[in-house]
Amino acid sequence: MYKRATLSIMNNAIFFNINLTFRFKILYLLKSITNVRVMGSIYRETTPLSEKDCFMIFSRIKNEFTFPVHVHAEFELNFVENGAGAKRVVGDSIEIIEDLDLALIAGSNLEHGWLNHHCESKEIKEITIQFHSDLMDIHLLQKNQFKSVKQMFEKAASGITFSKETILKIKDRLYSLASEPEGAHSVFKLFGILYDLSRSNSIRELSSRAFNKNMHNYDSRRIESAYNYMLENYEKDINLPEVAKLIGLTETAFCRFFKQKTGRTFVESLIDIRINHAVRMLVDSTYNVSQICHLCGFNNLSNFNRIFKKRKGCTPSEFRNGNIEAKFFL
Repeated sequence: MYKRATLSIMNNAIFFNINLTFRFKILYLLKSITNVRVMGSIYRETTPLSEKDCFMIFSRIKNEFTFPVHVHAEFELNFVENGAGAKRVVGDSIEIIEDLDLALIAGSNLEHGWLNHHCESKEIKEITIQFHSDLMDIHLLQKNQFKSVKQMFEKAASGITFSKETILKIKDRLYSLASEPEGAHSVFKLFGILYDLSRSNSIRELSSRAFNKNMHNYDSRRIESAYNYMLENYEKDINLPEVAKLIGLTETAFCRFFKQKTGRTFVESLIDIRINHAVRMLVDSTYNVSQICHLCGFNNLSNFNRIFKKRKGCTPSEFRNGNIEAKFFL
């Protein structure tokens, strides 16, 4: 497993940096060979971004996607042009992208990657910008002028993407930044790009928040207690009176308080948790659909199929059969 993973990364690194300076080519190749590790079934990438760097940018033209689904500590803004038909994997979100794609990943343990799938282009253009989570420190993000950036980063903990209209407005600036990535002005350019993206009305979250329990922060001990209880007992028969009693509220008060804090009802949140554990198992395990149904807290297979199709647009079996490619990498 490790040997095959290393070969894949090496091939990717050689092609990945075809348009970079010689220094960056060698740096990224060495980093890729020596610092990619397999965590269970997820690749953890150690990027070439040092503590003395504000950001690093990689621009390349390639004929296929070869880098596996992976995680890393750094934030990442990834732009793809001529990628129609490729598959974008971010957490439990698996989507076929159009010609243009732009995604921001701000979750250190959020797996993500772009896979060939049905992409036929032989001239895929890709720009990847990686930067430290503290590039804009907490004090700066607390300022009124950076409020929208802070909110965008919070959403990007589960991965976000943008509309074609927004991408078209930003595209030339990304290419400009890639052509002149040195000096303080490049940092200001990146700040401007991130700020303008944060003001977009087309931000769409990708991975569901239930997919990663570390993503929840509702500024309420009661909600955190309720949510943690659901995360730890989702496979059991959880009911509303039980959870309301746990946090010391009446059922009516709990429902109102939960909806106010999370924007979703208790039942919707519990279903989210169960569906997204089912997604993990469909990708990562060899359990059949009926077994996954019961292991995720659904006691009725037809009900599980109906809810899954409503949330994901396909049945559990269709989801598994259509995502063998992602399963290989995950």
